[in-house]
Amino acid sequence: MFKKVLIANRGEIALRVIRTCKEMGIKTVAVYSSADADSLHVRFADEAVCIGPAASSESYLSIPNIIAAAEITNADAIHPGYGFLSENAKFSRICAEHGIKFIGASGDQIDKMGDKATAKETMKEAGVPCVPGSEGILETYEDAVTKAREIGYPVMIKATAGGGGKGMRAILEQSELKSAWDSARREAAAAFGNDGMYMEKLILEPRHIEIQIIGDSFGKACHLSERDCSVQRRHQKLVEETPSPFMTDKLRKKMGEAAVKAAEYIAYEGAGTVEFLVDKDRNFYFMEMNTRIQVEHPITEQVVGFDLIREQIKVAAGEPISGKNYLPQMHSIEVRINAEDAFNEFRPSPGMITSFHAPGGHGVRLDTHCYSGYAIPPYYDSMIAKLIITARTREESLDKLERALNEFIVEGIKTTIPFHQQLVKDKMFREGVYTTKFMEDFVLENPTE
Repeated sequence: MFKKVLIANRGEIALRVIRTCKEMGIKTVAVYSSADADSLHVRFADEAVCIGPAASSESYLSIPNIIAAAEITNADAIHPGYGFLSENAKFSRICAEHGIKFIGASGDQIDKMGDKATAKETMKEAGVPCVPGSEGILETYEDAVTKAREIGYPVMIKATAGGGGKGMRAILEQSELKSAWDSARREAAAAFGNDGMYMEKLILEPRHIEIQIIGDSFGKACHLSERDCSVQRRHQKLVEETPSPFMTDKLRKKMGEAAVKAAEYIAYEGAGTVEFLVDKDRNFYFMEMNTRIQVEHPITEQVVGFDLIREQIKVAAGEPISGKNYLPQMHSIEVRINAEDAFNEFRPSPGMITSFHAPGGHGVRLDTHCYSGYAIPPYYDSMIAKLIITARTREESLDKLERALNEFIVEGIKTTIPFHQQLVKDKMFREGVYTTKFMEDFVLENPTE
């Protein structure tokens, strides 16, 4: 087992990893930018190293700075969390070259699954159902026209290096293709330095359902059931729950088997998710694989009863998985609390938290790095907390969520708590009738108007 783990991240996920390491008797090293000097992950780690100024490019994305921090503190492993360098193949390889264990996928595994076009081809070879689409990257606009006619409208073009909804466009008919192609390529080039595009059939009324998997260094993988992530705004998840209200035992078995097949085909090591689009007839199609721990991993922990970060660390240290697939024993739902003004186009709202009261009670878990007097910096992702509710049934979870949201106090900044308070009362949401298009029809009422 590792003696000291450096956490190459910030905020709630850094604190989350530190807690598990402490429970396992592993020393921890926090890294932080100058803007994060007062963050809780810095306070609770055994050691802390400043790795640069506020800009991510000069701190949390600076591989030389992070490797130097690991070497001067004698850390023998690095946990990347999610975001930043967690799916960076170069970083994984450099860790290996320096004799530091990367608690995550190998560089080769990230290469296979990180590029969406390559991942799709790999999954086809593995026998996993895929959305009909282009064979790799489309070289020219004329190729896009030909492929769209072959697949049949509607279609979706996507940036091969994409994420967070950037470089994606839905095209309902050919007259829309040229402007969508040009704008998507410009956006992808600006965001990722790569304007490569591929095309897929647009699945109507889809649900976004992912399967949590864990693989070990012996080539074995297992799944830990599904998470429904369909409630999204601009391709950013807002709410996740497990089990999915759309799921059946038959579908769960088929999707779980497909996810395990995908993981074992690439000899995947660590925690990851195989993400699927599921149409209204419950046909499912591979979308992508995330080669890291997910933001929404706590709801899986709540319903299967063990610590996924601990499992990540054990697998990275060479221990085998149990090989057993896990099914949800409870119902758990997570809402992401962001420092955003929901009544002003979800505009970011950094600043000083003047009052902070966390909800509590049976079945209520709050993962956060915030506290009263903490100043939220404007440089990073706006998520400040994850409220995780667990109960015997979905109905009980929703009632408990409504109560917990009503006692969650964050003052001094705007947050998405009021949005979630309205969402949890929405009739369609409470009935579990939602797709990835749900937010297009959701009407948020501003109480001050």
